[in-house]
Amino acid sequence: MKIGPKLKELRLLCKLTQAELADRCELTKGYISQLENDLTSPSISTLTDILITLGTNLREFFAEEEVEPVVFRKQDYFEKENDGHKITWLIPSSQKNEMEPIMLELAPGMTTVLDMPHEGQEFGYVLEGKIQLFINKNRYIVKKGESFYYSTDKPHYLKNHGDKVAKVLWISSPPNF
Repeated sequence: MKIGPKLKELRLLCKLTQAELADRCELTKGYISQLENDLTSPSISTLTDILITLGTNLREFFAEEEVEPVVFRKQDYFEKENDGHKITWLIPSSQKNEMEPIMLELAPGMTTVLDMPHEGQEFGYVLEGKIQLFINKNRYIVKKGESFYYSTDKPHYLKNHGDKVAKVLWISSPPNF
């Protein structure tokens, strides 16, 4: 790891000149310049002093920043098929996120499992077919191009109300599937 550019970036974020940083750490401006250009390496105690002056510490400075994936492709998806329905998780490991998008494919006449009341909200958009949405004792018909949104504080499930496969983009918050 090249520490020089990272030190320079921190120094500039703190709006310090090389001379100001050197003065605060009892070093020379030339030494700071050599560090920033990776021409020399500091001792652990010198680096610790510099980092304290720049408002950080060794652990934070050397921590590798994890880059969260943003785009997911078909090969990233996870699929599970059961009697008459298929669930495709569109975001791998979405259980750690605030919402969980899935693609649900439901065969004609089939239903999802009755989901008992829990914390959260759910949203769906019917891409193909026609479904019935059951929430407690209420029943709603949702067709292709229509959407639904509800709080999950009552028992709920879906049923394919048509004669072909229904395809629903379904988002649960917090993750529930």
